[in-house]
Amino acid sequence: MAFEEINNLPFGWNDHEDIAIGLYEKFGDDFGESEIYRIRFTDLLDWILSLPNCEGLREDSSEGHLEQIQAKWVYEWRDNQ
Repeated sequence: MAFEEINNLPFGWNDHEDIAIGLYEKFGDDFGESEIYRIRFTDLLDWILSLPNCEGLREDSSEGHLEQIQAKWVYEWRDNQ
């Protein structure tokens, strides 16, 4: 499998790191660490569902998934500073 194909694999709610990378790629440095933790879950959920290759369904999301995604997004943001 080529590297380009790996980036196009579908992801679901348990793929916290992949989602976080997608959010960082979408928003870059628009949000810092403290802002990421203050994003409303309703907005975060909409943003995640709008990511290419997201196969997650709104009804399958949970507060736990969204918290993990926020934490991974912060780690991704830190790694790129």
